[in-house]
Amino acid sequence: MSEHTPINGVQVGELLEFKNICAQHPEKADRNPALVAHWEGGSRSRIEFKGMTMHLGGDGEFNPMQMFLATLAACDVDLIAMHASFLGLKIESLSVEATGHFNVRSYLGLDGAPGSGYDGISYTVRISAPGATPEQIASLRERCERSSPVGDSMSRAIPLKLEFAANQ
Repeated sequence: MSEHTPINGVQVGELLEFKNICAQHPEKADRNPALVAHWEGGSRSRIEFKGMTMHLGGDGEFNPMQMFLATLAACDVDLIAMHASFLGLKIESLSVEATGHFNVRSYLGLDGAPGSGYDGISYTVRISAPGATPEQIASLRERCERSSPVGDSMSRAIPLKLEFAANQ
């Protein structure tokens, strides 16, 4: 199989080329996305990013806290699929289940309540990749632990800077 043949839907050759470029020019790996959420009524928001749109909240949509878990799960699906492809492993099935606990009392404005964010998150990766060696599976697990952008972001304190502009 050539490096131009996709594995698991991943264009391995293109990604390896980009990886090499980033190794030579680390600034090529920098990302600085900016997106905007617009209130649409009730708890529904429209999220916009570079011409793409999605909705959060409201009836029949993920709420932001569910999406927070979903970003971890989806990031690790992407990460595992890419690294399995680098290893030449064909994936039969792959899923990541993420769970967490949070309390909404602070969100509701109740005094003396704990923080309103997750106080614990756990996730389980399930993969079927016939022919994968224990070492390859261990390598994929290590990628989740060390290389997941969302997992890394969740595992450390990130400074938040709030600007609040009110038109009165």
